[in-house]
Amino acid sequence: MLPPPLSLSGVVKRFPGEPPITAVAGIDLEVGHGEILGLLGPNGAGKSTTIGIITTRVRPSEGEVWVFGNDAVRDPARVKATLGVVQQMNTLDRSLTLRENLYYHCRYFGMGAGESHARSDELLDRFRLADRRDAMPQTISGGMAQRLQIARAVAHRPSLLLLDEPTAGLDPQSRIALWELVDELRDDGMTVLLSTHYMEEADALCDRVAIIDHGRILVIDAPQALKLEHGAGVVIDLRLATPADAVVRSALTGVPGVTLVEDSPAARDGSHDGTGLRIAAASGNGIVGALVAAIAPHATLRDLSVSDTTLESVFIALTGRDLRE
Repeated sequence: MLPPPLSLSGVVKRFPGEPPITAVAGIDLEVGHGEILGLLGPNGAGKSTTIGIITTRVRPSEGEVWVFGNDAVRDPARVKATLGVVQQMNTLDRSLTLRENLYYHCRYFGMGAGESHARSDELLDRFRLADRRDAMPQTISGGMAQRLQIARAVAHRPSLLLLDEPTAGLDPQSRIALWELVDELRDDGMTVLLSTHYMEEADALCDRVAIIDHGRILVIDAPQALKLEHGAGVVIDLRLATPADAVVRSALTGVPGVTLVEDSPAARDGSHDGTGLRIAAASGNGIVGALVAAIAPHATLRDLSVSDTTLESVFIALTGRDLRE
């Protein structure tokens, strides 16, 4: 039987201090062949430290890390050869063209000149960058730069790809294009560990999702299974004619089956005037009529939509709403 692509057992990382800072507090994790596993967590939850340990940049204080049967602590060079890594920041060489970024990466991993040229051209075509092959990295868009970083990460044909916030700051079209490329890589048999803050990204791409907080994995399962076990039954978004006051909120909270009343995500971002509310309810049966009846004496309802519970609501329920720095 082949060893798993990635296995963490009892991994702990403490950084010096008074008292010492425990960034990872005992993680057990196994990723299967050809799986896309999402790693979700608030800022400071331990995601980046965990990825640093897997990539051998950070040495664990305790525990074991195995990548395709290779010990990441005792044999980091062998482990690095099996990994492709895309970090949060742009690490492209700005003194090289797009094609040269790929070519010299291939050469670094021991490919001959002819094979490196062929592999570079193959990746430029696949990642839809061929028409900009001679451009410099500082002249291309953020979406193109991220596609090039992923192309470079897989140029040496690694078996495990680690993506750390790969779509942060990208527009929706660029984000969707990257999702399609990651899906293609998985179809080729590559295993992917994806760290992201975008709940819809994890829901769309990942076979399983691990939610981490305070250096521990809280839950790990398929997105749909997490929503069924930890989410509300339905989510209702309301838009009122006037800002929602305490009377309206109290009336909605009193509706049987309602488990949560809060400002809509757009309102929390400050993008409208507080007329939007998001409500979680245990069941959709009869809930819309009850909510409309509760609002009617106090406010005018402009719009209402009902959807299934989201991965975001699961994430918030498990990790809380406090802002993390």
